[in-house]
Amino acid sequence: MAHFVVVGAGQAGASLVAKLRSEGFEGRITLIGAEANPPYQRPPLSKAYLLGEMALERLYLRPQSFYDDQNIELRLETRVTDIDAEARNLTLSTGETLTYDKLALTTGSHPRTLPAAIGGTLDGVYTMRDLQDADAMAPELVEGRSVLIIGGGYIGLEAAAVAAKKGLKVTLVEMADRILQRVACPETSDYFRALHASHGVDIREGVGLDRLVGTDRVTAAHLTDGTELAIDFAIVGVGIAPATALAEAAGVTVDNGIVTDLHTRTSNPDIHAAGDCATLLFKGQQIRLESVGNAIDQAEVAAKNMLGQNVEYVPAPWFWSDQYDCKLQIAGLNIGYDKVYVKEGDNGARSHWYYKESNLIAVDAMNDPRNYMIGKRLIEAGKSPAPEVITDPATDMKALLRA
Repeated sequence: MAHFVVVGAGQAGASLVAKLRSEGFEGRITLIGAEANPPYQRPPLSKAYLLGEMALERLYLRPQSFYDDQNIELRLETRVTDIDAEARNLTLSTGETLTYDKLALTTGSHPRTLPAAIGGTLDGVYTMRDLQDADAMAPELVEGRSVLIIGGGYIGLEAAAVAAKKGLKVTLVEMADRILQRVACPETSDYFRALHASHGVDIREGVGLDRLVGTDRVTAAHLTDGTELAIDFAIVGVGIAPATALAEAAGVTVDNGIVTDLHTRTSNPDIHAAGDCATLLFKGQQIRLESVGNAIDQAEVAAKNMLGQNVEYVPAPWFWSDQYDCKLQIAGLNIGYDKVYVKEGDNGARSHWYYKESNLIAVDAMNDPRNYMIGKRLIEAGKSPAPEVITDPATDMKALLRA
């Protein structure tokens, strides 16, 4: 009986094993995860869960009974310490050795941390990536306390929104010229800067952290502009790094992630990869997509290809972020855009349409789900209406899908 092993029990790993069964695989499946909890949603951790609006059980992607019913061996609190790709076996933290016929790496990513030399290991300094992080941080969110958030990407901004809603004094520093500089246009940065300012968040752009200070626990922060802030705790949101150590140990090619081909195979044909840890080929470039949508879709294609179906993975990127009462939805990738057009909607809705030359490549939609869906479908269909048509309030947007 064939044995398929999946290492990494996050969104991608859970999606992959479920797809193996739904595609009719009757062999043995083992899903290995380092955490104590079954696979769960990560996006709500920095939002609804941290606010106390979502119970732990609602985070779980599927109940334990699903894995039992589907005869999927879920090995929690277990790490893989080594992979011998030639022998097709792996060593577990328990000392056991498992032999596999096909292996999938869905190991996800790690939050980037601050070095100890600048206070990164002081008590009261947090990252936000997993359930343990959220549970550790929750008691800090007490009204009237002061928090410094380092990093103005989506994770930092979501943490700022939660802290502000809890009544904390929030300061956010971003070393780049503007928040969201790496991922969004200036118009989107402006929108979210104004949103956070309206909730009392002090955003400082072009300012970095020099060091955190304190004896055992952080008590203050020195910024690169010479400012010193008294703080009660700090949240580090300076990006993530793909978890590739096991792939490297297996001799698999790694370059800013585990390199995969159009069929989710790594440089070893018996090993597939999916999710945050993996790169993929998109419009001639090898990139990583850090999103729930990609984790699910890439993992499901990986499952099919582990079964020999030889299906190409064609990503349709989409992302979202919840901050206060604003839902940001993003379709496409804005890589190489040269122009952004703004469409105002009803009741404060707004969307930003990215063009590269004359081609529509991405849309940011703020509280505008209708135009988000239309933009997503236009991008996926390869349709690029003229910008003046998009921004004209009189345009029947749905009609553009039929054009």
